[in-house]
Amino acid sequence: MARIIDSNHKNLIGKKVRILRKEKNMSQQELSAKLETLAIYICRGSISRIEDQSRTVTDIELYGLSQVLSTPIEDFFTSVVPE
Repeated sequence: MARIIDSNHKNLIGKKVRILRKEKNMSQQELSAKLETLAIYICRGSISRIEDQSRTVTDIELYGLSQVLSTPIEDFFTSVVPE
């Protein structure tokens, strides 16, 4: 059976998470701490791995990222210009 994501990238939203976090002048540690207030535990290192697309993201984590970054979930899937 084919994988949903058939590449080295384990999520589709990592680059957008980085862009949104930086737009809000938030460090990875600050993002982690704000997620923790929603009982979503993603350490700073995991935030880094999400952003470089080497870690998957659960639906609950996506919801928390949406809340903390004040961004509708669908906006995480808009195209991002490569770095």
